[in-house]
Amino acid sequence: MTSKTQALPLVEPVAINRSAWPRRLKGLVLPVLILLVLEVVVRVGWLPSYQMPAPSEIAVTLTDLAEGSLWKHISASLGRVLLGFAIGASLALVFAAWVGLSREAEAYLEPTFAGLRSIPSLAWVPLLLLWLGIDETSKIVLIAIGAFFPVYLNGVAAIRDIDRKLVEVGQMYGFSRWRLVRRILLPAALPGLFTGLRSGLSLAWMFLVAAELIAATKGLGYLLSDGRETSRPDIVLAAIIVLASLGKVSDGLLATLEKRCLAWRDTFQGAGQ
Repeated sequence: MTSKTQALPLVEPVAINRSAWPRRLKGLVLPVLILLVLEVVVRVGWLPSYQMPAPSEIAVTLTDLAEGSLWKHISASLGRVLLGFAIGASLALVFAAWVGLSREAEAYLEPTFAGLRSIPSLAWVPLLLLWLGIDETSKIVLIAIGAFFPVYLNGVAAIRDIDRKLVEVGQMYGFSRWRLVRRILLPAALPGLFTGLRSGLSLAWMFLVAAELIAATKGLGYLLSDGRETSRPDIVLAAIIVLASLGKVSDGLLATLEKRCLAWRDTFQGAGQ
């Protein structure tokens, strides 16, 4: 007696790929609506233009800045964020692995880190200026501090949330310590690590603005300060839009890397299309 098995057609991946672009376009609905409402409200006169310029005026300002010094400010800020984030995230991953794998290390380090992460970003600025001056080093160190703690916290949590049974299975099969980390601990902790990296990157942009608002001669934070001092809200809003765009692009790149590294997961993606 023979039994025939019918292979199910792979319909779902195609449907997911086809619905990717419509989902992305849906994300533009709210920003476009906000821009249209602001344009109408400012043009009608319900909001004074010297406080809230119309989106069309901000677009003109962005065009003028792009033809001038905008790229110089973007490159300065982007270089600081990338370097500071790389330093802070690298150190955070090292300490997260150490504390996550060793209760002895947790006993020594966790109380100090718990106190340090409660210090506001602006509280670091005068101390770093006194120690390191107004050069690039103080800005990069401040950004590294901002990126460190989210990556560290999520890294420790990701390691401690690993199912103990997985570790016991690896030990039962005689895995060495390095093989246990590479084959079990790292794949199981990757989702939490990527969450920490994305949170750390967003905080790196926030700490960048804190550094450049106080001691900088170029950068998007400096552009914000310059717009405030010259009473140009269009420049301030243009700088905010550029910061938001850069933050979205950088987070999107990390999200794409996360999807590729975690393509093996079969997780719930939400209901509906």
